[in-house]
Amino acid sequence: MKNSPSSPEGNQTLTLGERIRVKARTFVIYLVLAALLYFALRNAPLTGIWNSLKNLQLWQILALLGINIFIYLLITLRWWLIVRAEKKSISFFPLLAIRLSVFGVSYFTLGPQVGGEPLQVLYLERKYSMTYTRATSTVVMDKLLEFLANFVLLSVGLTAILQAGIFSASGSKSLLSLSGLVVLLLWPPIHIIFLYKGKYPVSAILRKFSNNKSVRFIAASERMAGTFCRRHLSSLVSAIFVSILAALGMVSEFFLITSFLGINLSFWQTIAAWTAGWLAFLVPLPGGLGALEASQVFALGAFGISAASAISVTLLIRARDILIGGLGLLLAGRGVMK
Repeated sequence: MKNSPSSPEGNQTLTLGERIRVKARTFVIYLVLAALLYFALRNAPLTGIWNSLKNLQLWQILALLGINIFIYLLITLRWWLIVRAEKKSISFFPLLAIRLSVFGVSYFTLGPQVGGEPLQVLYLERKYSMTYTRATSTVVMDKLLEFLANFVLLSVGLTAILQAGIFSASGSKSLLSLSGLVVLLLWPPIHIIFLYKGKYPVSAILRKFSNNKSVRFIAASERMAGTFCRRHLSSLVSAIFVSILAALGMVSEFFLITSFLGINLSFWQTIAAWTAGWLAFLVPLPGGLGALEASQVFALGAFGISAASAISVTLLIRARDILIGGLGLLLAGRGVMK
């Protein structure tokens, strides 16, 4: 079989100018990824992270790694259920690499843990010849179900914050701001119900202002997402269940971290502290840098936990995210090259 120009052997048939452009593109891609990694890590407490890891036993580190592997398997399974409902030939494990890439790009860039989703669309488009609109609709559904699970957990988390009495020290303004967040996160379940009933609120709102190509693309993606909800109800329910399991896995990991560090909290206090950390990642900073630390010092401090112990919690979270995010960036670089 004749080698394709994109294969390693096919590179021998490229002209000198084409080889230079390929090498230049490779250099630029990895330079951008290296820059993202540098700007995210330059203020990260790497020494403190190492010292915190040294204080853990090997089985504890393995337990934390194991639960994170389980979480990312579930996150990938959610997307796979959505995609496979329309295209049975799609494999599961290649999607796992894409999901790690998405996390890496999202974690190391500005924004509330979003930014890598175009990689999901591009992969489905290039690998499985899905249309750009259909691939986007799977990502839309994936994010809606992710936010739906987050809404369920946030509802429990806000209950925990009230039960733990954090607002007795912080006042009613914080409670009001969190109430506004609840209203915002009510959107995913409402949107899914609208899609199931054949109503497309985002398209309707955007068309009041314009009907350009971008709006038509969003409308088409929203209609396809609605079609998925109606035609593949069993896949939708399964994906919702998997999404909630993944979210529960994240909370369970936080329970393990506080337990391994010898921090004694009640059930509601642990949930409240986790919720504070989750909200910190909504701050438009790479990895919520600074906001996560402040959230844990504040929340755990309200329960009489020292600032040093609170920082230890954030150091382990940072170690996890830097490991997974760094791996995701490497996979993203390879994926973009392909």
